[in-house]
Amino acid sequence: MTRLSYPIEMEIAGDTAMWTRPDSGDCPVSYPAPTYAAVKAIFESVLWGPDIEIIPTKVEVCSPIQYHSYCTNYGGPLRNSSLIKKDNMYQLYATVLIDVCYKLYAEVVVNRHKENLPASALQWDKKTTSPGHAYQCVFERRLKQGKSFSVPVLGWREFTPSYFGKLRDTTSVIADMPDIIIPSMLRQVFSRGYQSPVACVYDNNLMIHNGVLIYPKRGEDRD
Repeated sequence: MTRLSYPIEMEIAGDTAMWTRPDSGDCPVSYPAPTYAAVKAIFESVLWGPDIEIIPTKVEVCSPIQYHSYCTNYGGPLRNSSLIKKDNMYQLYATVLIDVCYKLYAEVVVNRHKENLPASALQWDKKTTSPGHAYQCVFERRLKQGKSFSVPVLGWREFTPSYFGKLRDTTSVIADMPDIIIPSMLRQVFSRGYQSPVACVYDNNLMIHNGVLIYPKRGEDRD
């Protein structure tokens, strides 16, 4: 009997991380742990496939949560028109996390939104009875070999990891850390699958308890 979901897991660590809170405005502040979408993107950076969907389940915080002031020269599309016209940048101040380490967990399920899949993905999908199992096997092999589809990042692209790979025995969850309540946390910006339009979704009243953040299951998630 074909299983509906397959578990995957990995660890990532780095000097700096930024999981941006949308409500923090012009001087962005990081959530204390990665968002659902950020975890999804980290897994997809190792192996991406449009015929499956990655459902993050939880994050284990394996280093103390430490905030730090950060400043960078911003030259992106959110500058006002006069700066863009002159090709000038401005200094962006942020509150980031430093010396981070997380163990990430997710489930792999079949993509139910196949109407937007490219022809190559549909052809591959017809050749396997269990794309979730296939993804799990290839993901674990690539993770062990240190390969990635793109460079995994800790939020912002300039925050690359010092380690990503299989779970290490030398790291463990900070189980004695105080509980942290997160009243509202961005879940996803593109929540309707591959090539979907912007459709922001938030999770409410989350908590990091005993060093673990569990992402709520929603109706669109499948066991």
